[in-house]
Formats: sequence, C-alpha cells, structure tokens
Amino acid sequence: MAYLFLIGAIIFEVAGTTSLRLAVDNKRWYAGVAVGYLVAFVMLTLTLSNGLPLGIAYGIWAAAGVAITAIISKLLFKEPLTWLMSFGIILIIGGVLLIELGANH
Repeated sequence: MAYLFLIGAIIFEVAGTTSLRLAVDNKRWYAGVAVGYLVAFVMLTLTLSNGLPLGIAYGIWAAAGVAITAIISKLLFKEPLTWLMSFGIILIIGGVLLIELGANH
C-alpha cells in the first residue's frame, strides 16, 4: 500500500509543479499548484505511515518528480532536454535504485 501512496504523491507533485509553470501565464493555475502540493505531501505522509523508510520514499519521490517533470516540460513547454540532461535523469534513477537495493541489506 505504501508504494501506491508514493505513486500518488509523485503524480500530484508533478501536477503541482506543472501547474506552477502554467501559472506563469495564467494565475488561475495557482489553485492547481496548491492542490497538487497539498495532496502530494499528504500522500507522502501516508507513504511513510505505511512503513516505507523516509530515505527511500523521499529519494524515489524526488527522483521520479525530476525525471517526469523534465519530460513533461519538454513535451508541453518545448523546454530543452539534451542528451546530457537525459543521462543525468538516468543517473538519478540509478542512484535511487541503489539506495532501494542497499536498504534491503
């Protein structure tokens, strides 16, 4: 159940961050920012209360948020996503995977 809450936290954090970019042009999107971050933190709290350690939960949440937001910003806002940035995303994912694997020992 913890991982389902974590997936929800990631989705709402990315939605809040995307809304933040949209709010630059249309102030109405600030409502999406507030709701997105509020729900993301509630879901992250539920993740932790269901037994997932903070270091693992936060690492996955942050890394997934960075990776997904970079891809969305490329698709929606035509922002750059170079091969070097893509390699950085791969390194972030690899780092989180190593943290997750290391925690099981």
